Amino acid sequence: MSLWCSPSNFLPRSSSSPNCIGLATPILFSSDFKPLQVPSPSQRFRVAAKSNSGTEPSPPTNTSFLAFLCPLLKLFSGGDPSKQRNFTFEVATSSLATLSRFPWGTKSKRHTSLNTPITSNLPVNLQLFEFEACPFCRRVREALTELDLSVEVYPCPKGSVRHREVVRRTGGKEQFPFLIDQNCGVSMYESGDIVKYLFERYGEGRSPSLGLLESTIFTGWMPTILRAGRGMTLWERSRLDIPPGKLELFSYENNPYARIVREALCELELPYTLQNVGEGSRQIKLLLDASGSKEVPYMIDHNTGFQSGDYKMILSYLFETYSTAIV
Repeated sequence: MSLWCSPSNFLPRSSSSPNCIGLATPILFSSDFKPLQVPSPSQRFRVAAKSNSGTEPSPPTNTSFLAFLCPLLKLFSGGDPSKQRNFTFEVATSSLATLSRFPWGTKSKRHTSLNTPITSNLPVNLQLFEFEACPFCRRVREALTELDLSVEVYPCPKGSVRHREVVRRTGGKEQFPFLIDQNCGVSMYESGDIVKYLFERYGEGRSPSLGLLESTIFTGWMPTILRAGRGMTLWERSRLDIPPGKLELFSYENNPYARIVREALCELELPYTLQNVGEGSRQIKLLLDASGSKEVPYMIDHNTGFQSGDYKMILSYLFETYSTAIV
């Protein structure tokens, strides 16, 4: 497996860091989400941290489970995501999806004192290529909530016109999740390996919650099924141009209202900074400073100045601003 990046955009390799495993040269993407550039095949670099765990499905093919499940679920998804929804039904199915994931993705479990200063201008050095409906991507997002880590999310729904192509051309296959850690140059596929890496690198000696690494087979598919594949496929009327600045979402993985917003961000293929604020998070202060409340979701669009903690208002805004549909 290999990774392509422009020679002017990579971090120097450091083989001396004891905290980095599987060191390799990362792809670096602009923090303000400018269009991603795919260099020529001559600019190719090797990527370490390849897994042989076999916990993930093969790269998506016509015979993959998701390829079969996606069109089936679309029959029950309610059609046009930009139209008026039955929010009683939406919240009910999202709440059932939350229950199906038990405690995973609800609480922060860092050892670091809640009094440790944290500011909004700290760089976000983790980049995650994923899509909301994927159970393996969900496992990684749950780990990020537990570890109280912020991450740049590049949604890769089926039909993606930007980010799937980047992953395919750089990593060699369309397989998700795909993580890049700019802190020490790690790039990797495989959710199990990513979770283990994140806890080793950022877990302060902790291990993943009991059952998190084994949860996908039994309960991982339930939110995908209960939500009828929301957050799986690119909305056909999404705008092709990428916003020049960041969208920022305060969320935690297993919140039923935040899930509905993340699904829309994925269907519109909108990259965003995800600020995880699970129970006990150090980042609650950032949320309080922004909104005056601990409630999520809370979204800020730094392109327009839009801010809201009302998931219905956020949905309406996203489809009105970033799609060609008449809302």
